[in-house]
Amino acid sequence: MGLKSDYVREVKAFQPSPPYAANAVKAFFAGGALCALAQWLADWYGGTFAASPLEAHLWASMVMAGLAIVLTAVGKYDDFSQFAGAGATMLITGLANAIASAAIEHRSEGWTAGVAGQMLKAGGAAIIYGLVAAYVLGLVWP
Repeated sequence: MGLKSDYVREVKAFQPSPPYAANAVKAFFAGGALCALAQWLADWYGGTFAASPLEAHLWASMVMAGLAIVLTAVGKYDDFSQFAGAGATMLITGLANAIASAAIEHRSEGWTAGVAGQMLKAGGAAIIYGLVAAYVLGLVWP
């Protein structure tokens, strides 16, 4: 074989296998806890401010995204996402974290090229795919 493949084979024997089941359970419960918090916020907004369900869910989404941005700014969202895995990255909080961390990282390059440009690079794919999916579903959904 080659030197590289021999090295990979030797190193693989000493690497521990990741705990897939434990990671899946942590992601499930962490994502569920975030969703439960967002649903509680939506119910609270609906009851407290007599908001429609749509308005209440929009406010809850904004609060969850804002919470993720604040946690990203103080450096705690990375710790949470390291623990929660996909449970923290697949929601609106993950998108907010990606956009905020890109803005924070590139703020030294200026507002236009640094902050705005990198925010669009980080979140652009998710936003475009979301818009395309919403458009397609809007065409086929009765």
